[in-house]
Amino acid sequence: MARAQRALMGGSQIRESHRDGDTRVQDPYCIRCQPQVTGAAMDLLYFAGRTLEIEANAVTDNPLVLVDDGLIVSGGNFHAEPVGFAADQIAVAVSEIGAIAQRRVALMVDPTLSFDLPPFLTPNPGLNSGLMIAEVTTAALMSENKHLANPCTTDSTPTSANQEDHVSMAAHAARRLLRMNTNLNVILGVEAMCGTQGIEFRAPLQTSTALQAVMAVLRAKVPTMAEDRYMAPSIKAATALVETGALAAVVDLPAFVKGHAE
Repeated sequence: MARAQRALMGGSQIRESHRDGDTRVQDPYCIRCQPQVTGAAMDLLYFAGRTLEIEANAVTDNPLVLVDDGLIVSGGNFHAEPVGFAADQIAVAVSEIGAIAQRRVALMVDPTLSFDLPPFLTPNPGLNSGLMIAEVTTAALMSENKHLANPCTTDSTPTSANQEDHVSMAAHAARRLLRMNTNLNVILGVEAMCGTQGIEFRAPLQTSTALQAVMAVLRAKVPTMAEDRYMAPSIKAATALVETGALAAVVDLPAFVKGHAE
């Protein structure tokens, strides 16, 4: 993951400008630990995916009729604990990806942290709020995902005269993932908006060729934020680029990750 990140940044004039004379000793964790956090989340997603693949092909009937053995076996194959656990793991991963992305958004709009970028990434701060409300939106969605990430499998309630006294709550665990993933797409869409706007303020220095291509795709749908405007259409357009994979497809991100996994 770290090697893939370096490959995406290869040739960036902005990156090279920090080689000498930079007052910062290190970047904050939300930048420096991005490969470790996202990599760990991806590992969790792959593990959960494998569990769901197994369960999708498993027998969940009760009782089981074993024709060859002449047996009828009553058991608990219907219990969806593996699915519930997998959904809980996905929720944690989604929440963490959004949490660290939101910190990068906050870093970019804060002049005390963004190092020479204008407040809220607007050319006319004070008169304009810039991307402040977009950042507030990501904070709200991040907080919502944190709440939704609480495990569902630990919240069992007995029913049916205590015959069904422990259940997986897998349906609840899985259903909330749709909402959480929608929230994450918005957070990442706003991060793309902020990153693009911030890079444009670094001109005449340019970023890498790969990231310039990503920026071009975003700018085709989301105009530069020169003055304050109604932001919902821009956020919606950026979110769609994340949701459909259009931004990642520009640089063939899966190939980058696969080729630089070590």
